[in-house]
Amino acid sequence: MIELPPLPYPQDALAPHISERTISYHYGKHHAGYVANLNKLLAGGGASVGAGAGSDGSLEALIVGAGAGAVFNNAAQVWNHTCYWQSMSPDGGGDPSGELAAAIVDSFGSVDALRAELTAKATGNFGSGWTWLVRLGSSDSDAAEGGGGGGLAVVNTDDGDNPLTVGQQPLLTIDVWEHAYYLDYQNARPAYIATFLERLINWDFAAANYARALQG
Repeated sequence: MIELPPLPYPQDALAPHISERTISYHYGKHHAGYVANLNKLLAGGGASVGAGAGSDGSLEALIVGAGAGAVFNNAAQVWNHTCYWQSMSPDGGGDPSGELAAAIVDSFGSVDALRAELTAKATGNFGSGWTWLVRLGSSDSDAAEGGGGGGLAVVNTDDGDNPLTVGQQPLLTIDVWEHAYYLDYQNARPAYIATFLERLINWDFAAANYARALQG
């Protein structure tokens, strides 16, 4: 049984940048709907789950092992949304520090350069999807060009796809499905992205994920 993780803050905590109404629909309807759908699929069992999917009982293993289809789509969207909520904070914004900041400078040249790339990728992510800050895996082709894995990159995924499937470790994400911002920003996705980066981005969450990636 997959449970809906609690929000890391009250539903009105991100206002006025993201309204309580948006959080109520996004978390209470969309995120909760993916959890419900996934549990129905898993309860049905059979070939739809895929051989070896979730063999260690984790959502991550389910995402990596399920293969294309409904189980993957719903499992990935549960994980993606949980990551998204934690990628924001009522006290967000500012600059990263410590090892994460050093890694950002190594990979992008500066924190401002990273912001510019996140802005460009999230704005240009056509249709529905996600924009991620990731730590590259050792087998990643981009990492190989840079002399090995472990560097950082900004990547886009479509629909419910997730970087875990290609060995990349997500550090934070921006949801660019329209339901993430339309009630507050209508079709002005660039304004939503700018607010996310200036006011909401949770560098502490990204730093904790980066530290775990270094240990793993």
